[in-house]
Amino acid sequence: MKKLSVLLSLCLTVTCLFAQTTTPQQLKADGDKALQAKNYPVALTKYSQYLKQTNYQDSVTAFNCGVCADKSKKYAEAAKMFDVAIQKNYNVSSAYVGKAIALNNQNKNADYIATLSEGMKKIPGNETIEKLYSIYYLKEGQAFQKAGSIEKAAEDYTHMTEVTSKKWKTNGLYSLGVLFFNNGALTLKKAAPIANSNPDKYKAEKEAATADFKKASDYLEQAVALSPERTEIAKLLTQVKASM
Repeated sequence: MKKLSVLLSLCLTVTCLFAQTTTPQQLKADGDKALQAKNYPVALTKYSQYLKQTNYQDSVTAFNCGVCADKSKKYAEAAKMFDVAIQKNYNVSSAYVGKAIALNNQNKNADYIATLSEGMKKIPGNETIEKLYSIYYLKEGQAFQKAGSIEKAAEDYTHMTEVTSKKWKTNGLYSLGVLFFNNGALTLKKAAPIANSNPDKYKAEKEAATADFKKASDYLEQAVALSPERTEIAKLLTQVKASM
């Protein structure tokens, strides 16, 4: 009787476990319900379980799961889910934006910019992707410019000219113009005290400044041609030409 009781107990336990197993359909339904209620952590849990059971075949739910993960500040999971949507070609532009933002929130700068670059190739002219890409390089360029790293700043601003957006491409060209004009002006200012005492060195410094002014002029002329309504660019161009 003792053995029979043990066997009966085990059978009941196994039966209960099977009874408690939630089907994929139920998990998805529970996730949808939680999402509608904006209960993102619960929706994330339900969707994650559903996708795992179904081998991540549902691209729509993967995207929604990415949204819930982002709302729940589970950024690694969000990037993973948005990538599933990208691979399955669902809502691709929004998935690229979502994945990029999730990577940015993890301070994964290299992966962030790589994702945006990939998105620009797959969805040329996407306004949001180009905006995020340009802002990244604008801020990085400004930081290098402030630190006096002209070459690095120029490299970053040049990346901004790779986009199709008129606004951001113009901003990149304008930033390059300002960068080289300021650098040329600074070179002349530093050289001024040696104009009489060391004329040869002064001449060399002046030539370097003139070369920077020429670069600034070229970039600003492109910016004016692209955005003639930007009066501040035309004004700076006039100032640059007067310095040459």
